[in-house]
Amino acid sequence: MTIFPSGFLPFRSAALVCSLVFTSFVAQAQTRDLVPDGVFTSGIEGPAVDAQGNLYAVNFAEEGTIGVVDAEGQTRLWLRLPEGSIGNGIRFGRAGEMYVADYTGHNILKIQPDTQAVSVHAHEVQMNQPNDIAIARDGRLYASDPKWADNTGNLWMITPTGEVQLLENGMGTTNGIEVSADEKTLYVNESVQRRVWQYDRDPASGRLSNKRLLIEFADHGLDGMRSDTQGNLYIARYGAGVVAVVSPEGRLVNSIRLKGEKPTNVAFGGADGRKVYVTLQDRGAIETFAAPYPGREWALWRDQAVGEVQAAD
Repeated sequence: MTIFPSGFLPFRSAALVCSLVFTSFVAQAQTRDLVPDGVFTSGIEGPAVDAQGNLYAVNFAEEGTIGVVDAEGQTRLWLRLPEGSIGNGIRFGRAGEMYVADYTGHNILKIQPDTQAVSVHAHEVQMNQPNDIAIARDGRLYASDPKWADNTGNLWMITPTGEVQLLENGMGTTNGIEVSADEKTLYVNESVQRRVWQYDRDPASGRLSNKRLLIEFADHGLDGMRSDTQGNLYIARYGAGVVAVVSPEGRLVNSIRLKGEKPTNVAFGGADGRKVYVTLQDRGAIETFAAPYPGREWALWRDQAVGEVQAAD
């Protein structure tokens, strides 16, 4: 019998273990309510978890706000955005700062967690309505930018200093967006066209190349999506009432049935990073279920925090 180093599995064994884990997951994944109906408006979106495990989402009780949910599901108003701004996607940076896609102001807002001071991190008048955002380890942001009037969209990159760069225009209705666990791939979906695209991502420059189709769905819309540490995408299937789990090879691994029919986005959190939170437009609520692997971003910031503690020691 071959003895492998601790933590190492040969390719076929690793694939078998992943398959068995997901087979168990298919049988066991069940959702429950974290936040009940009507606490958020129908504009609920942008779930994101901070380093302390608090969950944030936009449009708490009224448009133009951000609400926070603790581990027990207790909710409260966290912030009112500046007049005229309405948030959508939320992401956290390495210093704990919050980035918010302000689709009415054509901005990416930056909010300091300790003071709640709001500033404009990036502004671009040519944006239709910045929708969802993804963040890489180096602080680069990627923003989807749909134009619902004619079902088109753009793709933007925002540097850590706030410089806005157009990566692609003339796409379908761009919506969900995510960086892969190894940061070598960017995923972007198109809601109306029901396609998920993948690009090679240069970790040094953040630029994209080699666009190709990952998966296409026959019905219903696509909304926000996030990746786990194994590279699987969790995609909110708007109108289908499910979260689809898609492997890095483009295979549909699972569909988790929700109580609501119109999920808008997902986020990973919890003590082990395996709890998935789903925002529901038709319910104004948040459902949750356990995943087999932690979220990519949860693991990224946890590893960073551990590294900083070790460096201090």
